[in-house]
Amino acid sequence: MAQLLDGKALAQQIQTQRQASVLSWTAQYGRAPGLAVLMVGDNPASAAYVRNKEKACDRVGIASLGKNLPKDSTQEAIAQEIQALNQNPLVDGILIQLPLPDHLDESSLLNLIDPDKDADGLHPINLGRLVRGEPGLRSCTPAGIMRLMQEYDISLVGKSATVLGRSILVGKPIGLMLLAANATPTFTHSKSQNLPELTRSADILIAAVGVPNLIGKDMVKPGAVVIDVGINRVVAADSDKSRLVGDVDFAAVEPVAGAITPVPGGIGPMTVTMLLENTIASYCTRMKISTPPLSW
Repeated sequence: MAQLLDGKALAQQIQTQRQASVLSWTAQYGRAPGLAVLMVGDNPASAAYVRNKEKACDRVGIASLGKNLPKDSTQEAIAQEIQALNQNPLVDGILIQLPLPDHLDESSLLNLIDPDKDADGLHPINLGRLVRGEPGLRSCTPAGIMRLMQEYDISLVGKSATVLGRSILVGKPIGLMLLAANATPTFTHSKSQNLPELTRSADILIAAVGVPNLIGKDMVKPGAVVIDVGINRVVAADSDKSRLVGDVDFAAVEPVAGAITPVPGGIGPMTVTMLLENTIASYCTRMKISTPPLSW
């Protein structure tokens, strides 16, 4: 059976370690790191995500400074909120909870965030820093993947890595991070031909496409590391109850893989933890704290 890559346990470990540092810094410098999450509207899924982030902030000692704005808020009103947060000395990280209502231009609003407060690591400047190999805030989910593999001493040098998905959230940045770690990444997507052949050649397989149970055992190289980023809610045929599943058929693939992440409890908790890490990194820069980050 595959080794289970327990993202939930590692996330808890990192957050516990960070709590001690944050408490010390708060006493020494007179304020805690601050994360502002802007949510527009009342989307239930978004509200649940925001609550989880706020709970994580509370555990570590990070101040939650966000706002919930009305669904009919204008582009100009949200832009003003972002500019105010950019100027607020108590705010170290800013995140806009996606998706936004249809009448709003997501890209324009995301680009207004101060790159050095970009807690999601998605600003074009931070993505450019990643491309150039320069220091900067990193995309949370890819950073969480890298940190989890680091924890389990998974060697990447010279390894073949196949990435399913080419989004700016996961696919493209994780490919760049793998390349920087001296792996050999291959990107696949909906137009790729011979997908099973591409996935079976991978020492490391990362699935981030949002298709439930897409990856079966016949698509996985024996002994491969399988990272499942998918979070899909499916309803059982014989009931109205739903459950979360990944892009990987866990039951089928676990006996074949060398290591595998579960859903839930794999990459999701690591994504939230990297959001906190980005906020803390920004805080340390502002307060001129030389303590290096714990994570990748």
